[in-house]
Amino acid sequence: MKRRAVLRVFGRVQGVNYRRAAQREAVRLNITGFARNMPDESVWIEAEGTEEDMAAFIAWCEKGPPRSVVDRFEVQDGDLVGYKGFEIY
Repeated sequence: MKRRAVLRVFGRVQGVNYRRAAQREAVRLNITGFARNMPDESVWIEAEGTEEDMAAFIAWCEKGPPRSVVDRFEVQDGDLVGYKGFEIY
C-alpha cells in the first residue's frame, strides 16, 4: 500500500545540500515527490511511496545529511497525488 506524507524540516537545512541529499535518498528508495526551500528557512517535502520505503525516507529526513542540523520535524499524512520522480524546487 502507498502512503503520502508532507514533511516540514526546521533547523540548519538550507545551504547544506539537504534537498539534493533528500532527492538522492528518495530515488534510492523509489520515493516520488518534491523538496522545496521555504522563506522561513525550513524545507517542505511532499513524498509518496510504499509504507516501508516511506518509513525509511522519513527516518532519513529526520536526521538529514551530515552538514545539516534538524531542530524540529513535522509529518502529516495526506491523499495520494501520483508524483512522477522526485524534484527539487
